Amino acid sequence: MRHRYQITITDYKGARHFTLSQIMRRMLAGLLFGLLLIFISGSLLIHHLNSRVGTLGSQVSELRQLQQELDQHNHSLLAERAALESEVDEKARSLAAMGDELEHIEILIGLRSEQDRPLAQRLDTASQTAFEKRLMLESIPSGFPVESEQVTSPFGNRIHPITQRRAMHGGVDLRAPMRTRVYATADGVVEWASKHHSSGLGKMVKLVHNYGFSTIYGHLDEIDVGVGSYVQRGQFLGWSGNTGASTAPHLHYEVRHLNRRLDPYPFLQWSMEDYDILFTKEELVEWESLAEVIRRTASVPERPSLQGGQSWSATLP
Repeated sequence: MRHRYQITITDYKGARHFTLSQIMRRMLAGLLFGLLLIFISGSLLIHHLNSRVGTLGSQVSELRQLQQELDQHNHSLLAERAALESEVDEKARSLAAMGDELEHIEILIGLRSEQDRPLAQRLDTASQTAFEKRLMLESIPSGFPVESEQVTSPFGNRIHPITQRRAMHGGVDLRAPMRTRVYATADGVVEWASKHHSSGLGKMVKLVHNYGFSTIYGHLDEIDVGVGSYVQRGQFLGWSGNTGASTAPHLHYEVRHLNRRLDPYPFLQWSMEDYDILFTKEELVEWESLAEVIRRTASVPERPSLQGGQSWSATLP
């Protein structure tokens, strides 16, 4: 017979007797129930954690994709920045080159006088070579466009022969009977070669020369050159006449610099024999800057072409 332990519990209700096996069964049942609760709670927790991990994994994938897109966009921005920096550098180089070219053009047409240079380094006609002087005489208007070499009406204010009112005479009138031969006074390009109604000069020719100079030949009877053609100093332009607002046959002749009318008389007198007369009588041109450009041009083995000469006015004479 197996030994059994009996436990007796006595209270006001009486005595109750329990065996040890009953207590163990109840404790085991409670333990199993607790383990069951722990298992169920753990399963639910694991399921919740798995669901949470899946959600976090999906968010991580989305963040990685967003990071890749941001990296691609960043690379695109870096490439665009590099292209813009390259373009800015190119523009800066172009502006620097343009500034140098603009400075050269300003000196070329006499807008910059370089007054800060010592006087000894400025215009000195005695130091100019024969080639430099000949180049200036060919490029800048010099001499008479007709053989008569006689001025009948000078530059400046006068009583207009037709309106009888005081007005500015922008050139000189030279004696030239009908069909007197008219010649170019400098190398240049023909900008105008037809009748000009608004100026009253009738049939006229306008030549554009180097360094901002231009010349006008008015009241012609016949024109022998065409627009755009290149002419040399002494080349035949046409025949003098009496067209336009004119009372008698003559040649109206103008010299301009940067489209500003100058007194043609010093240019008419200018020659190799009387070389300094122009520089002493015409003060509206920065001769020292121009002479420096001529000196640079003369040092170039091949003489530059005038085909690219600038046109200052296509509508006014």
